[in-house]
Amino acid sequence: MRLAGAVSSGLGRAHIFMSQQHYQEQFKQILGATAWPGTLNVEVDGDDLANYLALRTICGLDSPDVDEAAKAEAGEVDTSAIISNRVQGFQREGRSFGGATAFLADICAQGSDEVLNCAILIPDLTRHVDVVEVIATYFLRETLTIVDGDTVNLVLTE
Repeated sequence: MRLAGAVSSGLGRAHIFMSQQHYQEQFKQILGATAWPGTLNVEVDGDDLANYLALRTICGLDSPDVDEAAKAEAGEVDTSAIISNRVQGFQREGRSFGGATAFLADICAQGSDEVLNCAILIPDLTRHVDVVEVIATYFLRETLTIVDGDTVNLVLTE
């Protein structure tokens, strides 16, 4: 499965969650090393949105704010070969940190030959319906030399 979209700025709060030791231990199992304490947001639409909605369906997430045509297209996406990795939530000091699902992928900036390993991370509790959150062991904006508006390509791996 492939996804392409435009890099966008988020709320700047992912580092709160990404820096939690409980998550980092699991990211190390998924990525092979600890993850950069932040996410790269990628806005998707069209066929790329349908593919992302299909991934959300694998996670058991509904997408109520998406038009019915996009949902129907997502229902036709073959996800049988896609492998998901569960990230367990936890509680610490009376605060709940939710779980997520990760899908291994490769990422590259459009027009570049540099390909990096990453994972698409879909939190159980998220408002994002058309924004893909990407995690990696690198600071992707710096390593790929990308800014808001640049297009990146994601290819799920096995």
